[in-house]
Amino acid sequence: MKNELFDLSNKIALITGSGQGLGFAIARGLGKAGASLVLNDINEEKLDRAVSTLSKEGITVYGCPFDVTDKKQIHQQILAIEKKVEKIDILVNNVGIQRRGPLETIEESVWQEVIDVNLNSVFLTSQQVVKGMISRKSGKIINICSLQSELGRSTIAPYAAAKGGVKMLTKAMAVEWAKYNIQVNGIGPGYFITDMTRTLAEDPKFDTWLQSRTPAGRWGDPSELVGAAIFLASRASSFVNGQIIYVDGGILASL
Repeated sequence: MKNELFDLSNKIALITGSGQGLGFAIARGLGKAGASLVLNDINEEKLDRAVSTLSKEGITVYGCPFDVTDKKQIHQQILAIEKKVEKIDILVNNVGIQRRGPLETIEESVWQEVIDVNLNSVFLTSQQVVKGMISRKSGKIINICSLQSELGRSTIAPYAAAKGGVKMLTKAMAVEWAKYNIQVNGIGPGYFITDMTRTLAEDPKFDTWLQSRTPAGRWGDPSELVGAAIFLASRASSFVNGQIIYVDGGILASL
C-alpha cells in the first residue's frame, strides 16, 4: 500500500540537466514515486537515451531540450511543456557544470559560464515556472545546492560562488512564494560518483582524502539522493520551506 504522504501520482515534475548523473537519478526516483516526468538537457543524445531508459521502466516521461541560460528559450519551452502536460507541479533545478582552475588566473568568461549555468539558470527557470504555480497556489521547487554552498575548496571558486548563491536564492524564493503555498527547498549533495566527479574518484590521492574526510567512509551513490527529493517533492514537506538538506555522509557535521 502506498504511503499517501510520499505519493507523487498525478504530479508533473520538470528536472533540468537530467540526461545523466544526479539529475537522472532524481528523475527516476520521482518517477518511481508516481510522478510523470519532463526531462531537460542541452545534449539531445543523452536526453533521448534517458527518456528511452525511463520509458522502458514504465515511467511516463517526455524530453525537452533547451538551454537553461537562455531566457527566450526557457519562456518558449515552458509554455510548450505546460500546453502539453497542462501544469508543472514540481521543478528540480539540477543543471550544473564545473570548471577548475586557480582563482588568480581564471578567465572572466569561465567565471561567467559557471555563474550562468549554476546560478542564473535557477532564477530564470524558476521565474517562468512559478507563474503557473502561483496561479494554482501550489508547487514544489527543489534547487540542487552543494557542499560548496557552505565550504570553499581550492580551484573551484566560481562553482562555490554559484552554489552559495543558489543556497541564498532558495531561501529568498521560499520567503517570497510561501504565501502561495509553494515550498522551495534545496538538496546539498556531498561527493557522489558521477561523470562530473569521475576524474576525482579515479585520483588515488583525492579518493583516499575524501573517504577519510567523510564519516561514512565512502562516496555516495546517486540513488541515495532520491529519498530527500521525494520528501521535498511530496505532501510530506508541506510546512518545510527555505531549508537545505545536505546528503553528504556526515562531512558537514565533522571537523
